[in-house]
Amino acid sequence: MRLLIRNGTLITPFEKVEHGFVVVEDGIIRAVGEACDQPSVRFDREIDAEENYVTPGLIDTHVHGGGGYSTMDGTPESVVNMAKAHAAYGTTSIVPTTFTAPMDTTLDAIDAVREAKGRCRDAHILGIHLEGPFLSPAQAGAQDPRNLMLPDPENVKTLLDRWEGGILMMGAAPELPGGLELGAELVRRGIRATIAHSNADFDTVMTAVTYGYSDVTHLYSGCSNLHRVGPFRVAGVVEAGLYADALTAQVIGDGKHLPASLLRLIYKCKGPDRIVLITDGLAQSAGGAVDGQVIVQESSGQTIICEDGVMKLIDRKAFAGSIATMNRTVKNMVELADVPVAEAFRMATVNPARLIGARTKGRLAPGYDADICLFDKAFEAQTVIIDGAVRE
Repeated sequence: MRLLIRNGTLITPFEKVEHGFVVVEDGIIRAVGEACDQPSVRFDREIDAEENYVTPGLIDTHVHGGGGYSTMDGTPESVVNMAKAHAAYGTTSIVPTTFTAPMDTTLDAIDAVREAKGRCRDAHILGIHLEGPFLSPAQAGAQDPRNLMLPDPENVKTLLDRWEGGILMMGAAPELPGGLELGAELVRRGIRATIAHSNADFDTVMTAVTYGYSDVTHLYSGCSNLHRVGPFRVAGVVEAGLYADALTAQVIGDGKHLPASLLRLIYKCKGPDRIVLITDGLAQSAGGAVDGQVIVQESSGQTIICEDGVMKLIDRKAFAGSIATMNRTVKNMVELADVPVAEAFRMATVNPARLIGARTKGRLAPGYDADICLFDKAFEAQTVIIDGAVRE
């Protein structure tokens, strides 16, 4: 099938092209250009973008659920349904993400994502992101501390052997006994090692970089930061994450976890190429939220509440996750952090694709997968295209 998208504001996402066009054939982008170069051949379908933004499909590398469904449900049906829920908002690829739970529950979640990957047609399920269980009790946040583990060789092997090639990222605290060695093992297996729920000091983070850690999970959330030890100031994960060019930063862009001031600071320090926007969305994201609803998460036993547009622990001492969608994170970076539109979309497309090694996704360029979205100027999805097929 040959598809022409014309009259759009193209976000490639390295530049903005006014009155641009995109040609798609057999699920692949074949041409991108300005209106004056638009081909005159016949197409099976034409879409007038009406000057809306035409962008690569958004990619969420850290999402726990959506539409009322969760990765931790442990069924392929739930994973497919959460992907479908996020696709309605312009997210064409997801990496379903676990949270700390009993080992058998996590293994079931891995199996469910693996099976769902082969079934899902409404969006791409690229693999799985393991957030934990090798996290710091001091920075557990909404993670259930009862299920935290040390990264001893047996636990590491049990998890990582479950799906060779399908585990794309693991979040861990490098200061734990065995944490640095875990980073090296993840790199050996081709898995992105990200510093998550960590109480490490600055120097430990910099050492972790030499062992292969190259990312920080939701910067500022579940991260140690500047504190005093007696009269001395000690920097932590936050400061190392802002400082080190070797580290990318996952940023929850829901406008709740981080205020505009911190979004601006992260942008100033990391720039447009080292920020990866994420939702950290729970089952209540992508249309699954009911304000005031109290939920007991079956896999962890944690009680959380939907309130003020975000998920909180029932004692209100910490956030438990977001109800955001990726288009909202882009909108917030533009409107709250004063980030140029093309750069904000870059943080939700090419940067996450690079993070997980999805080499044919995240760009409007010839040879890339035809996962394309049309957003209006309020960043609401108007048309979503998966593998060249318009999602009806």
